[in-house]
Amino acid sequence: MAKFKQADLSSVTTISIKGRKSKVSPADFAEPYDPLSQPFRDFIDSLPSILAADNLRAVAKDIVIARRKKKPVILMMGAHVVKVGLTPLIVDLVKRKIVTAVAMNSASAIHDVETAMWGKTSEDVAVSILDGHFGMSKETGEFINNALSLAYYNSDAGYAETLGRALVEASAPHRSVSLLATCYSADVPITVHAAIGTDIVHQQPTMDGAATGELSYRDFKVFCNVVSGLKNGGVVLNVGSAVIMPEVFLKALTVARNLGAGVRGFTTANFDMIRHYRPLMNVVQRPTQKYGRGYDFAGHHEIMIPLLAAIVKQESARRR
Repeated sequence: MAKFKQADLSSVTTISIKGRKSKVSPADFAEPYDPLSQPFRDFIDSLPSILAADNLRAVAKDIVIARRKKKPVILMMGAHVVKVGLTPLIVDLVKRKIVTAVAMNSASAIHDVETAMWGKTSEDVAVSILDGHFGMSKETGEFINNALSLAYYNSDAGYAETLGRALVEASAPHRSVSLLATCYSADVPITVHAAIGTDIVHQQPTMDGAATGELSYRDFKVFCNVVSGLKNGGVVLNVGSAVIMPEVFLKALTVARNLGAGVRGFTTANFDMIRHYRPLMNVVQRPTQKYGRGYDFAGHHEIMIPLLAAIVKQESARRR
């Protein structure tokens, strides 16, 4: 005899599946794709119309619609985007006038400058930190810090504009894959948002805290102006920044609304390898509440961003 009493299920009421509301049917399933005989657009269509795959297509469509309506598409990014080799794709989107503004943390700028100037970046931290040489690349610190200091005393340009101009004037050998140089040359707003003490150039003798702070502040005001364009449409993408860019975006959005820009009704999407609190709150949910919609994607940048870029270009071609 069992010790514990069991519920009697004989009186449970059932319903017919024919009348039940269901969220998935075979029409939503993925389809086999043959790369040898089918064009890439068929691969996009072959993805299931379910969850993240459907949401990714929705974001791509919103990007294309935004540009057709001449609304901004703002890319916010962390350093990992550069380190995994995605800048050529973003440069392409900038040149195609799909991405209309770029905002990055200052670690992104460091990797961008090193790549453009010397064709290498992303040192082995585990090795170099053992003897105190981590982040002590002289050329990196001198190029960035000296450029910022010079602009601080001699111009009203911001952080990103200063570095972009410096790369162009230096004829950086790899400037074709530099976001800073590309955006500067194409007159596309680009901003760098620094947190003092977070970057390798801050630990070097050439560091000027006043210059770094002031030029980053100038870029914040540039970014506020960019965000003010998200009136009744536009898209904001946050790729690989868990803290800096979500926080900066929320403040810039507040400034734009406080100044009466009427910024609402736009789409946001966060891309990262794991889900974090700030991007979810400050990019996906809070800015779009009541007006607009937000998406959150988890996955490796080196897979997700090429896929998004390809879908956007395919969707753009379809709507011509």
